[in-house]
Amino acid sequence: MREHVDHETLHRTAKYFMDSGRAASHEEAMGFLGRFGLTICVGGDIGTSPHHQGALLTLVNTARRTLLGGIEVAGLPDCANLTRLAPDQPLIQAVRSLGGTPVSTIRENWPSALIGDAEPVASSAPCWRVTWDGWRGGVIPIRAGQRLGERGGIGLAPALAAAVCAAEAFSYHAGDHPMAGRRAAGLSLWRPGRDWLVMDHDEPALVYLPSRLWLIGLGNLGQAFAWLLALLPYRDPAEVQLMLQDFDRIAPSNDSTSLLSFLADVGHRKCRVAADWLDARGFETFVEERRFGPVTRRSDDEPGAALCGVDNALARSALEEAGFELIVEAGLGAGPQAFRSISMHSFPASRSAAAIWSRQAALASESYEDQPAYRALKAAGMDPCGLAQLASRTVGVPFVGLIAGCLVVSELLRRLNGGVALEFASGTAAALEDFECGILDARPYSAGHVRAQIM
Repeated sequence: MREHVDHETLHRTAKYFMDSGRAASHEEAMGFLGRFGLTICVGGDIGTSPHHQGALLTLVNTARRTLLGGIEVAGLPDCANLTRLAPDQPLIQAVRSLGGTPVSTIRENWPSALIGDAEPVASSAPCWRVTWDGWRGGVIPIRAGQRLGERGGIGLAPALAAAVCAAEAFSYHAGDHPMAGRRAAGLSLWRPGRDWLVMDHDEPALVYLPSRLWLIGLGNLGQAFAWLLALLPYRDPAEVQLMLQDFDRIAPSNDSTSLLSFLADVGHRKCRVAADWLDARGFETFVEERRFGPVTRRSDDEPGAALCGVDNALARSALEEAGFELIVEAGLGAGPQAFRSISMHSFPASRSAAAIWSRQAALASESYEDQPAYRALKAAGMDPCGLAQLASRTVGVPFVGLIAGCLVVSELLRRLNGGVALEFASGTAAALEDFECGILDARPYSAGHVRAQIM
């Protein structure tokens, strides 16, 4: 029997193959994803390093949403979980709860990723070293024999490396980038666009962390912000106040894009799911379940720094009207050619949010209803309204949202720890070395901070 698919149940990565015309149906697109898999091999140091564990749990959570053939983890010891990502769970249980499968044998025909001191896999498929140091993270093909120091880092760097690994694994399986699996790929969060493999002696250790934040939108990007905040070295998360704003409910499709969304959460408010997750990790949360827009106003006792992850141009154009001291927002590209694109803006800046997005609010989104997969749905009886809703949804993948989240959160960390302020950063997960950035002469960060725990 043909499966039911609509704008709420559609797997957002399957839409990539539908919109590009590579799949003649949703079933065929899901069949592609069902053949995509990844083996993660971990070394003995996974048992003692919260950073290696953070990389592992982030990679499992990110990759399992797009590589539907499975995420298998080899070499897992019986050890405690040292991160805030899965409190009160041993590491092996945390891996399972996020969708990974511990294994003792390795599939030689699957690509693989090495974390820590794991040994390379004998395979003709790509094998990546997931590696990081300081503010830099990414992957290096194992044949290059290179590995970064993997010392401390800022908490975000291991997660960034994991997101890049998921991106490269997807590109390899999808066959849409000839260098996937054959190149080093990564990013410096201290200086985006610089060579991430080269140590930057200006990179500081973290001293200060943001303590009062307003998260606007709890979808793909907003949930990435929450995941990354849990990886930062807070001494006591109870000192951190987070206002969460979103009006929407979790749909089945969110399981394919958003790191805190699971099928068991379908129908629940995104704000409440995110708040429960953050509360369990010790943060203090407040919930605002109204749309963000021109009528939104913060009071003086509410967080003055906002992280915005909404994809609505009308809401983004109103960002500066709410009375925030600092706003950092990210947007993701749409469609089969641009879904890996990332843009980040901060405000106040030389251009206002209204000037950037007011014109976009009136633009119609591109339609893909003429592609074979949508013609097949129409022939099967889908009504025109449902077909238009389905075709209007954008391609979505969690690894791009997580890379964008790293850029957004690191913007606060740079400003708090003596780095430059960026007015914008623009690039693509397909070519991280080509990020373009604009430096801003910004006033000192004054939206609340706490001292970081020395790691």
